[in-house]
Amino acid sequence: MDTSIEQKVQQLREQLNRWSHEYYVQDRPTVTDHEYDETYHELVRLETEYPQLVTSDSPTQRVGGVVLEGFEKVTHQNPMLSLSNAFSKEDLQAFDDRIKKLTNRTIDYVCELKIDGLSVALTYQDGQLVLGATRGDGVIGEDITHNIRTVKSVPLSLEHPWSIEVRGECYMPKKSFQQLNQLREEEGLEVFANPRNAAAGSLRQLDSKVAASRNLAVFLYQSPSVETLEVASQMELLEKMQALGFVTNQESVLCHSIDEVWAFIEKMTVERNNLPYEIDGIVIKVNDFKAQEEIGFTVKAPKWAIAYKFPAEEAQTIVRDIEWTVGRTGVVTPTAVMDAVFLAGTTVKRASLHNVDLIRERDIRIGDTVVIHKAGDIIPEVTRVILDKRPEGLEPYEFPKECPSCSNPLVHLEEEVALRCMNPKCPALLKEGLTHFVSRDAMNMSGVGTRIIHQLFESGLVQDVADLYHLTMEQLLTLDKIKEKSAQKILQAIETSKQNSLERLLTGLGIRNVGSKAAKDLAMHFETMENLQKATVEELVAIEGLGLVIAHSVLAYFNQETVQDMLEELKEAGVNMRYLGKAKVAISEDSLLAGKTVVLTGTLEQMTRQEAKEAIESLGGKVTGSVSKKTDIVIAGAQAGSKLTKAESLGILVWDEEQFRTMIEGKE
Repeated sequence: MDTSIEQKVQQLREQLNRWSHEYYVQDRPTVTDHEYDETYHELVRLETEYPQLVTSDSPTQRVGGVVLEGFEKVTHQNPMLSLSNAFSKEDLQAFDDRIKKLTNRTIDYVCELKIDGLSVALTYQDGQLVLGATRGDGVIGEDITHNIRTVKSVPLSLEHPWSIEVRGECYMPKKSFQQLNQLREEEGLEVFANPRNAAAGSLRQLDSKVAASRNLAVFLYQSPSVETLEVASQMELLEKMQALGFVTNQESVLCHSIDEVWAFIEKMTVERNNLPYEIDGIVIKVNDFKAQEEIGFTVKAPKWAIAYKFPAEEAQTIVRDIEWTVGRTGVVTPTAVMDAVFLAGTTVKRASLHNVDLIRERDIRIGDTVVIHKAGDIIPEVTRVILDKRPEGLEPYEFPKECPSCSNPLVHLEEEVALRCMNPKCPALLKEGLTHFVSRDAMNMSGVGTRIIHQLFESGLVQDVADLYHLTMEQLLTLDKIKEKSAQKILQAIETSKQNSLERLLTGLGIRNVGSKAAKDLAMHFETMENLQKATVEELVAIEGLGLVIAHSVLAYFNQETVQDMLEELKEAGVNMRYLGKAKVAISEDSLLAGKTVVLTGTLEQMTRQEAKEAIESLGGKVTGSVSKKTDIVIAGAQAGSKLTKAESLGILVWDEEQFRTMIEGKE
């Protein structure tokens, strides 16, 4: 291989890692997002062309893709202890008195923000990240390395070959939490109660792509490796970790008395609402490590640290109305309209009620006095009704039976907590549905973006996806900033989309619970839209990977007259309704990989990871991300690491790439 290619890849990798460090660690970006994206895509292109150059610390390896069957247990060499709590100034004074009594001298304290997330431990060997683990019960946690690697503020490698462990808190920023809950609400899923639950749920995903999409972050603040790092105090440790490329919280302060500690707590009590992440208190630690050692531990917690917990911030107000809005996927979401009240730094007039079940469970009625708080200090939420203040004769709330946008009957599907409008022609759904239909993952109408779709919808030229196929040059020229050349490209993209395979059409229709993979499985199995429309529940659930939830969604969708009419329009317009891909090959029971669980590790030189995965699956095997007693075969490429070592210790069959290719070619 041309050494200039290797040098180019290394240069791009170092540049991207440096830019990421400036953005996520130093909070001082030096390039635009566009410049970063262009450089990133150039690295992706080269690594795709030369897969042997992919390394574990490449920025391209943060996107996730590992899917585990379960989490392996991890025993912490040094227990991850919890902290004792303080709830008042008096509690802190008592803590200070105990410290002075045990040390017989004046003590400096470090105050750190108590991030409301999930405690994690990161292990580096020779400067490379090799393990990420949850706290668990303090002694035994879970191996979440595949998810930790997707967190962009976590270094995959260090500049120096340190072998150390660092600990901290993985959390979800407020903005990411808000976006995630909004998306879940639109999908009819239960929302997360707070960012901590959201972060914990994200880290415990078996599919690392899910974790990668959640925009998690980590603050690090502790290490059992202080001797290796040659630091003598907590403040020195924070500075050392920052210098090594770890993200530490910049709000940490050194205090010389418990009065200074209390002043910091009062300051942060006011400022906490302006932080981009949630905190639920302040952690106070003795700064000097020798003093910490002298003070010691209880069975459960260090005696030299304590966590001050903020009191819950709530307010009372009166519910005056409940409004319902239709989201992108048809979920109809309730919002309480209330008397204005000041809460957590802002004036609140509206609060999310999330779904029908929540209103019913908390028995919220119009006219009730309720207690509200901000979930994650972001979203106002009604927590309970004050029944003593309920006016006499107040009737239970009557839920809407019709969509507020199109008046179609609302449906409460068994597996969901939300009311849903199932009408594909509902005005509130059409814009987003149209945008999804033309997108790259669906019908791939290049040049037909969100701006064009919105113009087409607002002008009345397009009301559903079938209308796209009746557009004319004259109609397109009436749109803002659309000239003849652009109009011609749009018409060509629409015409080209008619030849797409069935799975793209199914994806574009936006059937509830049917993503691109399920769409392909359905298309491959039934081959035509007509066959799929006639499918029964039994036939649908017989497809591997499709359960009752998807089956019922498919049936509910195709049973609607409006959908049937729309599909007939698409057919008449010439849109392909058949599967055009390769037929699914029946797997022989004699295949060496039939029913086997396979793990890929190291760098494959003659094929990409994806090509190897597809080859294994085509021969009946299943690819997983971690080695366990259930693993049948490990395929080890160049620079295979801990997975190979573990496989050998468990006596698992190991193939090198040449053996793997020989087996594939022999079977083919």
